[in-house]
Amino acid sequence: MAKVLVIDGHPDPDRAHFIHAAADAYADGAMSAHEIKRIDVAALDFPVLRSPSEWQDSEPPPDIAASQEALRWAEHVVILYPLWLGDVPALLKGFFEQVLRPGFAFTYTEKGFPQKLLKGKSARVVVSMGMPAPLYRLFYRAHSVRSLERNILGFVGFKPVRDTIIGSVESSAAKRERWLARLRAMGKNAS
Repeated sequence: MAKVLVIDGHPDPDRAHFIHAAADAYADGAMSAHEIKRIDVAALDFPVLRSPSEWQDSEPPPDIAASQEALRWAEHVVILYPLWLGDVPALLKGFFEQVLRPGFAFTYTEKGFPQKLLKGKSARVVVSMGMPAPLYRLFYRAHSVRSLERNILGFVGFKPVRDTIIGSVESSAAKRERWLARLRAMGKNAS
């Protein structure tokens, strides 16, 4: 039994979006075999950080402090989001900036190298998009996913980090249902 945290990173709380259904499917699968917690980024109340001193020295808002506790608790974290303008939606990026603060997610050693404080946790990134997934992987080199995996999750200690790219999400209802079934199976296996 793993401790699984599902982070629904769609910034629009309207439940009609596919990413919300994908997060629900993964969580449903995980509940059958694992402990689970959820964070719906669209429901959180936090400001955008505007200076290094806010990021380093200010106290995290209550919703962010609760999210940090959920991250501390988790062994496996699943992050789901739609590709917006070729990248992570701004609200989800702002969430990461708030949550992954110095002292919580990393610290610097005396020699200036980062010490990863979230080691021992694995992650899966699930991203949906309108374009075909192979086009995103081959032509665009999945840059936003790779950046999230390497520059954010890897930087604070997540390993391994796997990804699932769901392309042409609006092409057919049958395809979306197949993806939801796959996500339920992933959740059951906490993979």
